[in-house]
Order: sequence, then C-alpha cells, then structure tokens
Amino acid sequence: MVFVPGAGMVGFDYLNVHDQVSERTTSVLYDRAGTGWSDPVPLPRTGAEVTDELRELLHSAGVPAPYILVGHSMGGSYVRRYAQRFPAEVAGLLLLDPTHEDSVTRMSKQVLEMLERLNDQPPEPTEEELRQFRGLFVPRLAQWPEAVREALIAHHVAHWRTGAREGAGLVQLGEEVRHGGDAPDVPVIVLTAMGRDPSQTGQLSEELAREFRDVKYALHAELAAAAPRGEHRVLDDAGHAWLHVERPDAVHRAITDLLDSVGG
Repeated sequence: MVFVPGAGMVGFDYLNVHDQVSERTTSVLYDRAGTGWSDPVPLPRTGAEVTDELRELLHSAGVPAPYILVGHSMGGSYVRRYAQRFPAEVAGLLLLDPTHEDSVTRMSKQVLEMLERLNDQPPEPTEEELRQFRGLFVPRLAQWPEAVREALIAHHVAHWRTGAREGAGLVQLGEEVRHGGDAPDVPVIVLTAMGRDPSQTGQLSEELAREFRDVKYALHAELAAAAPRGEHRVLDDAGHAWLHVERPDAVHRAITDLLDSVGG
C-alpha cells in the first residue's frame, strides 16, 4: 500500500489511515522530492519525473510489487500515470477525490479563472494570517501523536507555498495522463467528496461551487466506469482536502475492499 499525497500535503497527513492499514499489510507514506521531508527540487515536476522517482524509491526500499496505490487529489493523477507506465507493478488504485485532466474542458470559464487564481503565488502572509493558517490544522490533526502533530503543523506553516507551486504543473500532468495510454485492468475505487471545502471552492459563489462539485462528480463517475473493475463511492459529508480525516472509515473500508479483491 502506497499513499501519494495531494499538492501541498505530505505523507504524515495520512498517518491515521496508514496506521490502520499497516496492521494488515506493508504501508508506505511518500513525500515527493520538493515536498515534506524529502530533498528540495524546483517545482512543479512532471508525472514522468515523479513516477520514476517513486518507482526507484520502492525498489530501493525493497517493497515488493504489485502495489495498491492511494492517490489523493493531484496524487490521483500521479498514481494513474504510474499505472499507465508500470502496469505490471500495480494491483489496484484508490483515488481520493482525484484531479481529472478533463476539468479544464468541462468547467465554466468563471470557475477555471477562479481556480487559476488559487494557484497564483500569493503575497507574504502576516503573522495573524499564519496563526489562522496554523489553526486550520490543529483540530484536523488532533488525534496524531503530539511529536508528529507539532512537527507536521510547523512544516505546513513554514512551507505554505508548496501546494501552489505543485499545482502549477496540474495541466501538464493532466496532458501526460490523457495521452499516456491504457491503464491496467485492476480494481479501482474512486471516492468523491461532495462536501464544500473552503480550500478548494472557498472563493466561488454557491452557484459556481455547485457547478464545480457537479462536474467533479460526473468526471469521477466516468473515471470509475472506464475501469473494467471500477467503483464510484460518494461522501456527502466530507470535503476535498481532509476527507481521509473526516471520513477515515470510508477510506479504510475502500482499502480493505481492494486488499480483499486482490488477496492481500
């Protein structure tokens, strides 16, 4: 089991689910280079760079394939690219509210313009804004061990630009996936978070936020339907960024179902 975070997220953000999964099977938390506690590199990066790096890491660590890959948000596109490039090494995919390459053609101009602004480099925050940003993590990570929680929150506050820097490569990554070839015939579960999440749609009007969620729902349904063994599950009570914290039971159930289906 390999967890691939979304843009701006790090492996330890998924510690709650990882700890449950590791009671049954090997579980890996991954920080891409340029994120988390990995070596710094210029961002954004291509899907080929990230998937080559992940493959080399897993092989060097002696983690035997095939893998169930868990990709959240932008991480969902990375794991799909991994499956396209190295199909024999993938046993299943869990896509947690994944980004989709067709978003740019299906969303309205108003939604796309607002989302582009989210990836603009923001100005330096004030101390008060940093305190408010820190406060967003405290309740979400309340169940993490104290030593991990404090280091994780400090990291997010210090590296608050990382998400926008990674997100700047989202269109290119989407094109890689779009033209990347067929995916292997493996079990795929797509989890869609339909709760409103300020980190994703906070600057949209209610009407545009609804459009965003409806298009996302349709794309996720199509993504699941395109896989011979795909399944689409919807979470009405979880938001995009922290669905694995708001609904860890649903994420763990999906992982368990994938493990059962592949005999893991």
